Amino acid sequence: MDGVIYRENRLIPGAAEFITALNEAGIPFLFLTNNSAPTPEDLSVRLKHLGISRLAPKYFYTSALNTADFLSETHPGCTVLALGEGGLTTALHQRNIASDAIKPDYVVVGEGSVWMEKLTKAHECIERGARLLATNPDNWCPVDPERTRPGAGATAAFLEASTGQRAYYLGKPNGYMFHRARRKLTELAHGSPDQVVMIGDTMETDIRGAIESGIHSFLVMTGSTPLDAVRNYVYTPTRILHSVADLTEEIKTGKPSDRLDSPVFVQKTTEHSRIGQRHQTDFLHVAAPRLRPSMTRG
Repeated sequence: MDGVIYRENRLIPGAAEFITALNEAGIPFLFLTNNSAPTPEDLSVRLKHLGISRLAPKYFYTSALNTADFLSETHPGCTVLALGEGGLTTALHQRNIASDAIKPDYVVVGEGSVWMEKLTKAHECIERGARLLATNPDNWCPVDPERTRPGAGATAAFLEASTGQRAYYLGKPNGYMFHRARRKLTELAHGSPDQVVMIGDTMETDIRGAIESGIHSFLVMTGSTPLDAVRNYVYTPTRILHSVADLTEEIKTGKPSDRLDSPVFVQKTTEHSRIGQRHQTDFLHVAAPRLRPSMTRG
């Protein structure tokens, strides 16, 4: 959403017309976000304020919903200690996943402010055997051209360092997120779509996840990936576009855009750049996890 449909609190030019074209053509679509803090209802209201109305909550799938789906499918009846905001706690509640601050099966890390007291509680639960799960791998997320905020990946990395236990990261680019998204698209389309396309602005999550899930990927230049950075990756998107607006006429007429295979029309750098890995990924961990000390009374 951020970087594809809007930036900060403004719609990207042509985004509203793009959504209108999808609706009028009867093309099912789904918004995927790694942000676990909002509920689908929150996101529906936000887009309404930005100028895209009449989008029901069913059109939004967050990493919080993905995490709740994962736990209810792989470990029915489990309990969790959740570190996150309303979107995460609501999603877990809707899947009848109980909160447990004493001996949970999982510590689940999402977006939001986390006090040291809660981190200490999570640390203790992991030491007692809880498994560490993060809603997404984002170390940081952009707030505006000049600021970023810590993400769920950063909090999970803190607990990895303090406990020696490795976290499992859901959300994009995890294939489970794309698997569940395709299931939801099938429900919205009342049948399996002939073709699925992922449109995103981030190579590490949107494009990588799509490629590893075997679906087409369209990269837009309105978000976090500048054109000159694409060559740094071993995988490439199916198409590179200036923005989703490039697809509107194609959707209306069925004729391919004249820009679809020509990324050189734009030379743009990111508005805000910073040093440091944005996403937590398994292959970045080079140190072996330490053994958990035995919990014996002295």
